[in-house]
Amino acid sequence: MALNHPSGRLNRNNGQVMRMFYAVVNKEEGSAYGVHFPDVPGCFSASDTEEELLSNACDALLCHLKGEDVPAASDLDQVRELAKKDLAEGGFILAVPYIESDSTVQRVNLSLESGVLKAIDATARARNMTRSAFVAQSARNEIEGR
Repeated sequence: MALNHPSGRLNRNNGQVMRMFYAVVNKEEGSAYGVHFPDVPGCFSASDTEEELLSNACDALLCHLKGEDVPAASDLDQVRELAKKDLAEGGFILAVPYIESDSTVQRVNLSLESGVLKAIDATARARNMTRSAFVAQSARNEIEGR
C-alpha cells in the first residue's frame, strides 16, 4: 500500500503535515525484500513478504529516528534520482508514513455511527483497553498498513 504523493507528504490538516519518507525496496531471487531510506542513512529493514513491507519499514523508521532530529524528506523525484540504479534493477519505491512517537495526548471530538461505537467499546473492553487507546491503536495500524 504505497501512499505516493510527490511532496513526500500527505494532506495538510490544521497546518500540520503527516511526514512521509520514501524507501527503496529491492528483492533478489531467493532472499527477503530489502528496504533502505535515502534520507535516513543507516535505516534499513527486511521483509519476507510484500504484505509486511510497510509495517516493517514503519517500525525501522520509528526505531532509527527515536531521540534523533528528524531529517527533511526528499520529494519523489529526488528519491527516483537517488535510486536510479536500484530502480533499473527492478527495485521500487514505497512511501512510508512517519508517526512521531510522543506522549502528548490531545482530546478530540469524533462522530461515529452508533453501531461502530458499540463494536469499538465491546472490542476495547475485551482487550482491556480504553476506547481512546483502541481508536488510537486502530488508526496507527491502518496508517502503517498493519
